[in-house]
Amino acid sequence: MGINKKTLAITLFFQLLSSVACFSRSDFTSTFLFGTATSSYQIEGAYLEGNKSLSNWDVFTHLPGKIKDGRTGDIADDHYHRYMEDISLMHSLGVNSYRFSMSWSRILPRIQPFVTLNHFDVPQELEDRYGSWLSPQIREDFGHLAEVCFKEFGDRVKFWTTFNEPNLFVKFSYAFGKYPPGRCSEPYANCTTGDSEVEPYIAAHNIILSHATAVDIYRKNYQVKQGGSIGIVITSKWYEPLTNSTADCLATQRALSFEGPWILDPILLGDYPSEMHEVLGSRLPIFTYEEKKLLLNKLDFIGINHYSTNYVMDCMLSSCDLDGYMRDALIATTGYKDGVLIGEPTALPTYYAVPYGIEKMVRYIMERYNNVPMYITENGYAQGSSGAFTKELINDTERIKFMHSYLTFLSAAISQGADVRGYFSWSLLDNFEWAFGYTVRFGLFHVDYKTQRRTPKLSAKWYKKFLSGKKLQLRTSTQNNEI
Repeated sequence: MGINKKTLAITLFFQLLSSVACFSRSDFTSTFLFGTATSSYQIEGAYLEGNKSLSNWDVFTHLPGKIKDGRTGDIADDHYHRYMEDISLMHSLGVNSYRFSMSWSRILPRIQPFVTLNHFDVPQELEDRYGSWLSPQIREDFGHLAEVCFKEFGDRVKFWTTFNEPNLFVKFSYAFGKYPPGRCSEPYANCTTGDSEVEPYIAAHNIILSHATAVDIYRKNYQVKQGGSIGIVITSKWYEPLTNSTADCLATQRALSFEGPWILDPILLGDYPSEMHEVLGSRLPIFTYEEKKLLLNKLDFIGINHYSTNYVMDCMLSSCDLDGYMRDALIATTGYKDGVLIGEPTALPTYYAVPYGIEKMVRYIMERYNNVPMYITENGYAQGSSGAFTKELINDTERIKFMHSYLTFLSAAISQGADVRGYFSWSLLDNFEWAFGYTVRFGLFHVDYKTQRRTPKLSAKWYKKFLSGKKLQLRTSTQNNEI
């Protein structure tokens, strides 16, 4: 009986991995940060406690039909009341860093805090008062938030990031209406108000300048005496051309430019990518001379959230159905080539396990920005929650395979000279996954949302063993995964 193409591809992938020597913590420098990541709205709960004002997500999740399972982050993982227990879970893993965000609406000994100032949530008051990210007014308010945080916590925080994934959340907020404030227009999606062709770029423009404002405050008033560093976090898939045609190769470069470089190029290279100017024209805002001066080199490191890889087809010179998420880049994406998946599917549509993508992503950022220091601020595997038994979710051998293989290819990028200084697994806990609600799980620890009981998954035990310095080798049999 002949072997099918998918089975052959998987077999070849594991043969490649098995050719790699045993893998351990010692493959990374002693100063390398290994941690887990969370965000405030996704785990805290206690949405009306502690004199907290309402955030945009507090309001949005209570609107009918906005979240896949109809649930909210009102309680989430109840981290607000259980933070000491969760800190103990981190210590049990042996991580040396923890990435988390501060709730703008709530502001404000061995583990290094790696703090995000804004992870999608803003006070609803700013939305009501002037439209939040659509208004230049927010730059001053974000600067005030940043200064409060630097002043109050900067003696303990040595790693700051201003924003998490602005290139993603402005699309879901202002192009597709899936995140608050739920604005969009056809043909992107159907909302009662918004302009999908323009508003995502206005919002991103204000975020980039808000970032520059915060970094300027930090460098002038706090960085020298506090001794910390500050950056920004982008998210990006890696993209491969579907064919070797010139059109698909150019489309692949265009797709990449519409991801991280959309945010990073103005800060490090002085303007938006040329591919964006070419496609968008006047839809793309212009930086003034003074704004460009403010932006210049306003970061110490780049945070990269990377999960998956897709194939790209050109839709500029060819006829094809435009991609939903990346339609403005005039491309279409797919996980299939000649009937074969690019990688193992996960519980999130279009998210495949393609470990070599992290090496290529890191090398792309290294070459484009002259090897500015990098941190992998999120990387993780999505399990489906609906209909799954707890035992299945806890015996997460696919996540072990994912983490082992992605870290192997990350190590390869570092050995080629990439200045990567840390890796954060998404996520410490199963949590509220934005528009997906609680239907997918990324946690190293399983959370029973009825009792809030935390249970370590096999991946938590694997990560602990890895961080302890044990030599690990990936097994292809699910019965023999090393933990």
